[in-house]
Amino acid sequence: MRSQRPSPMQPPPDEVRRAPSAAVAEDTHWSRPECQAWTGMLLLGTCLLYCTRVTMPICTVAMSEDFGWNKKEAGTVLSSFFWGYCLTQVVGGHLGDRIGGEKVILLSASTWGFITIATPLLTCLGSAHLAYMTFSRVLTGLLQGVYFPALTSLLSQRVRETERAFTYSTVSAGSQQLGDLSCGAVGSVLLDWCGWQSVFYFSGGLTLLWVSYLYRYLLGEKDLVLALGILVQDLPMARPSKVPWRQLFRKPSVWAAICSQMSSACSFFVLLSWLPTFFKETFPHSKGWVFNVVPWLVAIPASVFSGFLSDYLISQGYRVITVRKFMQVMGLGLSSVFALCLGHTTSFLKAMVFASASIGLQTFNHSGISVNIQDLAPSCAGFLFGKLLSLLGLGVIGVCLGGYLIEATGSWTCVFNLVAVISNLGLGTFLVFGEAQRVDLRPTHEDL
Repeated sequence: MRSQRPSPMQPPPDEVRRAPSAAVAEDTHWSRPECQAWTGMLLLGTCLLYCTRVTMPICTVAMSEDFGWNKKEAGTVLSSFFWGYCLTQVVGGHLGDRIGGEKVILLSASTWGFITIATPLLTCLGSAHLAYMTFSRVLTGLLQGVYFPALTSLLSQRVRETERAFTYSTVSAGSQQLGDLSCGAVGSVLLDWCGWQSVFYFSGGLTLLWVSYLYRYLLGEKDLVLALGILVQDLPMARPSKVPWRQLFRKPSVWAAICSQMSSACSFFVLLSWLPTFFKETFPHSKGWVFNVVPWLVAIPASVFSGFLSDYLISQGYRVITVRKFMQVMGLGLSSVFALCLGHTTSFLKAMVFASASIGLQTFNHSGISVNIQDLAPSCAGFLFGKLLSLLGLGVIGVCLGGYLIEATGSWTCVFNLVAVISNLGLGTFLVFGEAQRVDLRPTHEDL
């Protein structure tokens, strides 16, 4: 009986054993048509997420007049969103890594869309309007808190590294730019013509329509039922992960990413929450659709350009960490300069230029620190991103502190000084300690 020898055309046994796992890893990436379809839908989804998020900042002046809120009370309502937002980041990232980010996104969006529609109806329950609006915003924050960690998990698993910055920056353009642009334009018109309640109906209704489309065309009922079964019955989840978290959080690069992300999020949240009120009070004769639209209109091409520039520089041989730090210099450093200028101008035109430049440059953070999380730990990016965002108590403090500073000093300069200080603290930390080497300690370690 002859012994069987491997044919010259057959791969060695080790390669045969490795081939299926390599094929599975490759199959997890979207094809180009799939990537385009999902990028478009996620772009629209993040657009609607921010539509519902900015309804309150846009309506704050009108609601304050109706309910008799002062700046401190308005600041409480505006910041209450972040109280809930900070609590579900880890849950969103964990579930995204385990059952799929797209399922987490669908379930959360359907719920926050319904709550947004129901928010104006809460005013009919009694006279405790401040408590009702605060409660509504906390619930909205809880549900939206899972979105970006789940999105990060989804893109880190399904998008190739060479296309990751462009895809993430394009999708993020929907959140921080298209969403604010759409709600700023349409919401301002609805606010003037139909009252503040119509803005909530508009953003919440569109969210539910998007959920219906996503469920019908991109997600099957079988996948969603399986995900719900896992959540309810606590069945074993797919892709078990054994990541040494203690060793992970001992890395200075991880904490640099945390500090920088906290700074960028906090500075953006302060501007997002208070810019409409700043323009309305400083330039009372200005049109709401102008200052609620123009900065976000400028930021859309800035976000897409930052992703294209980041991927291009890396393809030209620049080190990944060098590119990430350059993006943060633009996104935190230069943007804070224009934020400072906002507090020292009495010209509406100059204020629009400064606000547009500051918001536009902040989109460079998408190709900097936001993608750096995926550089550091692609195998658990959702969980790490959620853990990172769960520390955004600074964002709550920043928005709330802004209201106290305005009430105490009567000047907007201190608010923009606060934005600059927070931004540059995060930038300095990332420039000193930031890295792009993998720290999740997978066997396929790559030195970036």
